[in-house]
Amino acid sequence: MDLQVKSFILLGGLTLLLALGIEIGPAMGIVAGLGLIFFVHQPLDYFARCAFDTMNSFTFTAIPLFVFMGTIYAQTGIVKDLFRGAEKILGNIPGSLASAMIVANAVFGAISGSSLAAAATFGKICFPEMEKAGYDPKMSLGAIAISGTLSVLIPPSLIMIIYGGWQDVSVARLFAGGIIPGIILTAFFILTVTVLVTLNPKLAPKTEGSSFKEKIQATLKLLPFMIVIFLVLGTIFGGIMTPTEAASLGAFLSIVLSLIYRQMSWRALQESMLTAVNISAMIAFVLFTARMLGQVFQYIGLTEAFANFMTALPLGKYTIFALICVMYLILGCFFDAISMLVLTLPFVAPLIKNLGFDFIWFGVTYVVLAEIGLVTPPFGLNLFVLKGVVPKYEITYIFAGTIPFLIPAGILIILLTIFPELVLWLPTLLYSR
Repeated sequence: MDLQVKSFILLGGLTLLLALGIEIGPAMGIVAGLGLIFFVHQPLDYFARCAFDTMNSFTFTAIPLFVFMGTIYAQTGIVKDLFRGAEKILGNIPGSLASAMIVANAVFGAISGSSLAAAATFGKICFPEMEKAGYDPKMSLGAIAISGTLSVLIPPSLIMIIYGGWQDVSVARLFAGGIIPGIILTAFFILTVTVLVTLNPKLAPKTEGSSFKEKIQATLKLLPFMIVIFLVLGTIFGGIMTPTEAASLGAFLSIVLSLIYRQMSWRALQESMLTAVNISAMIAFVLFTARMLGQVFQYIGLTEAFANFMTALPLGKYTIFALICVMYLILGCFFDAISMLVLTLPFVAPLIKNLGFDFIWFGVTYVVLAEIGLVTPPFGLNLFVLKGVVPKYEITYIFAGTIPFLIPAGILIILLTIFPELVLWLPTLLYSR
């Protein structure tokens, strides 16, 4: 049986299972199992060995710790102080509540790593405040949905941890590479809100500016969170701790901060631990089934053939990369970021290597592409999360509010392609010694 027939059977079978509504993890596992038996000629107990080898990773241990860290902040509600503090600091600019929510999301991203937690948390906390203040609900929901994606780009990031562990790339360097793009995208989102409100003042009422004293008090409210961020990321970039060790420090500090604010409860602690276990188990299952499927693809020669075919096309490296970006934008409409990553890496990683792109740069750029998928229907997870939090608004209505914010995300991808130093400068500075 030649490569074309094997590839058609495997890819066609995977497409059929997904079309029938089977989840991505079981679908990849079924196809990998059939490939093992008929094409690789290995017994199915290979699944157990692969599952152990995949999960026996010190890097992946950071995932439940960072999830727990973010969930503690969300469950206890202490992130309200993030929003309140940013609101006072940005009170003089048009659409200050929306901009404050974006800044709070960026800070929350630096102590969370979960876009879904950010969308749910700020949907509950910020949208009622913005609605009460007279903000346009479409713009408000769109800003909440898109700014929740900052948690994926600004470290710590679950996707970066998975990508780094999968490709054997330094997670610390990925974290460093995501900081400058994360700051730029945050500024772009704030600028978008400012321009929208300036062009159409009906979108947001004018707000009274804050006094210098109020700004100082607001800064003090943000200080505990900034200390946590400094300790977690500082210990990673300073080489004092690995990302996993820093994640355990962050999880401990989240409990301490909740106790200081007197918001900790047994229920919040229990829910946070359960959420961390559930999300980690889901990610683990997707990871090892994807690795099995990737090994089947590699064994039959499909990944190498795909990379050779693409690099042999009479196209420049940036044209091919543009095609990869379009592919991810389309796949993002149907897959979550993690599933899309592990499903495509066996094909895309050899191609990226052949084209001469840096894997740190590509990992950060992929995260930006994945952000767009989080807010594009029919599968945009942030849209569904906000729909659950604010059920009176339809998903299409929420998506319409995100459209203006997709423009700066696209601009950032172009900037990262033209100026890869935006990603690579800080990792080089920190780890060149």
